[in-house]
Amino acid sequence: MKIAAIETFDLACPVERSFGWSQGWIDQRVTTLVKVTTDDGLVGWGEGAAAGLINDLLAPLLIGQDPMDRTGLWERMFHALYNGNNAVGLAGSALSALDIALWDLAGKATGLPVCALLGGKVRDKVAVYATGLYYTAGEFPDRLLDEARGYVTAGFKGMKTKVGGLSIAEDVARVKALRQVIGPDIHLMVDANEAYNATTAIRIGRKLAELDLVWFEEPVNAQDLDAYLAVKAALPMAIAGGENLRTRYEFKPYLTRRAYDIVQPDIMHCGGITEMQRICAMANACGIQVNPHVWGSPVMIAATLHLAATLPPCPPAHNAQPYMQEPVMEFDRTPSAIRQELCAVPFDQEDSFVRVPTGPGLGIEVDEEVVERLRHDRGASLQARQHP
Repeated sequence: MKIAAIETFDLACPVERSFGWSQGWIDQRVTTLVKVTTDDGLVGWGEGAAAGLINDLLAPLLIGQDPMDRTGLWERMFHALYNGNNAVGLAGSALSALDIALWDLAGKATGLPVCALLGGKVRDKVAVYATGLYYTAGEFPDRLLDEARGYVTAGFKGMKTKVGGLSIAEDVARVKALRQVIGPDIHLMVDANEAYNATTAIRIGRKLAELDLVWFEEPVNAQDLDAYLAVKAALPMAIAGGENLRTRYEFKPYLTRRAYDIVQPDIMHCGGITEMQRICAMANACGIQVNPHVWGSPVMIAATLHLAATLPPCPPAHNAQPYMQEPVMEFDRTPSAIRQELCAVPFDQEDSFVRVPTGPGLGIEVDEEVVERLRHDRGASLQARQHP
């Protein structure tokens, strides 16, 4: 079995009502899918970014190769990026997309789900929380609070909102109103998306401390290790971050210096399934909880579920609980036709858990008619003329 063709698809879909975060406003959802096909017709799907980099640099390294050699192919791609210090940013996302597709292929070739290839499951379902509660025009208080009530009614045991897009006073008022509406038993988190310097993050964190927040996510610039350490030392709630880091090399100082209480690697950016497994092992050894960041299509949702199913509790406990020792996965509830329509049956939660797919590979079936309908590029592919 050899890799015969690699195709990329840039997808986009508008959202009916735009929504905001600390760094801007969103009026469409976008992602990049990659399709890897073997000479015997098997297909693996991955998700990431940087279609041009995939087609021009990385795909030629894989054509004609055995897709079962996942570690070797990861190293081949990484080496092509490493010397020029390009294994970060969009390059890390390109590497991730191809790696996820190779794991999907390996599972389909063996008839096994990805979690089995990773060593088997610790859990059959993964705890999730609702990500939503963004800024929208004229949203406060009614629309925001109605959204929060809806998550409670749907059975979510936790939810996350944004801060950093308004004044400290306005953001604190929003979070206080949310806590009052959802009550004391629902886990509540805030995410600043790098909005603050350390001083300002500490100011707002102290004002929010009485609201029993589970964590304060990305309070400062993702690359400012010292700011993370300062914020973590000053605030009582857990500090989370890591969605913008790539590979274990970027994660290393944040984990070994315990800049996070909770680390949130993103499987479609940090280096794919292969590298995220390594990052999670490092975090567990450092006593740092892994709660994956998830913002994409069913491809990355499935990939994250398979990996999260294999993570050991941190630390081991007789009755391990989500938010304490068990991983909790982000479950995006913002509008996205990509997320809802790419597979015939979209992922859904029950009692704040999502079941791990049991089919071969990622365990999902991508609807290629939907891919074609949502694509906004002219497409690209690389095919083998001959196998070495």
